[in-house]
Amino acid sequence: MPTHDGSWPQGTPCWVDTQVDDTARAREFYGELFGWDVQDSPPEAGGYLLALLDGRPAAGIGPKPDGMDMPSVWTTYFAADSADAIAEKVTAAGGVVFMPPFDVLDVGRMFVGADPAGAPFGVWEAKAHTGAGIYNEPNAYCWNELHTLQYKQSQEFYAAVFGWNYTEIGDGTNFVYSTFSLTQGGDPVGGMNDSAIGPGGEDMSYWLTWFQVDGTDAALDKGVALGATVMMGAQDSPFGRMGILRGPQGEVFGVIDTATTVGEPPSGT
Repeated sequence: MPTHDGSWPQGTPCWVDTQVDDTARAREFYGELFGWDVQDSPPEAGGYLLALLDGRPAAGIGPKPDGMDMPSVWTTYFAADSADAIAEKVTAAGGVVFMPPFDVLDVGRMFVGADPAGAPFGVWEAKAHTGAGIYNEPNAYCWNELHTLQYKQSQEFYAAVFGWNYTEIGDGTNFVYSTFSLTQGGDPVGGMNDSAIGPGGEDMSYWLTWFQVDGTDAALDKGVALGATVMMGAQDSPFGRMGILRGPQGEVFGVIDTATTVGEPPSGT
């Protein structure tokens, strides 16, 4: 079982949470879908819920900020040694910091920003809460992927902010995709997809969270029974059988069975 203790290295996707209108409804949905033990936080945490898997922190569920008109979303957070230092890098590289870094009780320091293409993301400086304690395990998050309309510019932005190194694995024409790592030749910790490629090109840039499951078809069916809708039906790939759901409150996420693979992984350009 892949578990993690302590702070994550800077630039690693270290936490995911969803902001919704009705946290009680989200607690029921994700508790049923992934078997999470969703616990209340102290009153001063503003209604934030902590989802545990096998007793370890797996994800968060929180209410939307008061007075902010925003869709329900899953947010990817990247580890930072200093949230303030990363905020300065985000601004210098052409991104946006929505509000200055702030302390979250004694658990960490954070901010939410967006890259130059408009994809929002969070930054987390760990204190008492170090981030996910379980990952790459059924019902835990396993991959975080940027879908961007500004592929090269986004690569340059995140390299400037987090020092990421990229490995191109697409064909360079119909499938433009790279994995990113913290060091040259290091293990990939996430991916980046050129959303402007192909006839079905998306109209916005965003980070997509993937949760590992034991049986993608069953997970999609269960999600629908619980009130979700299928955005992408089950598809086979060299990385696993995958699908995409829109939760009952509009939040989008992927599910993938990494044990069911078809074909050879692309070798890149």
